[in-house]
Amino acid sequence: MSTESIETWLTQEAFDRRSAELDQLAGIGRTDIAKKIEAAREEGDLKENGGYHAAKEEQGKMEARIRVLTELLRHAKVGAGSDTHGVVESGTVITALIQGDETVFLLGSREIVGADSDLDVYSEGSPLGAAILGHRVGDTVVYRAPNGKDISVKVTNVEPYVG
Repeated sequence: MSTESIETWLTQEAFDRRSAELDQLAGIGRTDIAKKIEAAREEGDLKENGGYHAAKEEQGKMEARIRVLTELLRHAKVGAGSDTHGVVESGTVITALIQGDETVFLLGSREIVGADSDLDVYSEGSPLGAAILGHRVGDTVVYRAPNGKDISVKVTNVEPYVG
């Protein structure tokens, strides 16, 4: 397994939002979960203590999220979307005809968009993302989906993601 990380493009707003989330989880979040675990531990027998096990599970999920955010922010490329000149790049919003149906999505990390966004996101490493990365408006590519079907995609518009 490779330990090399992939650079992820983030807007300044997304970087700030994820930095604040990391600060909260690593500070107050860790303190709060430690208090929950201690309070549950004081209730007695740990084998049958649902509160203790729930708090430990919550702690595990929180520590995993801290690791993800730390890695993401360490390797983030922060900046405004530049003029793409019609080329599919990380951090661009793509309009494409996929099997004849128009679809609009962001190519990049889910961490870019806020929780209130309904914009679909595909990573550069996904079959669709890898197939269209570097292509231009007007290009048609065919890629093999995970289910083995060949999917036709025509890129009809590319614009920078502005958040």
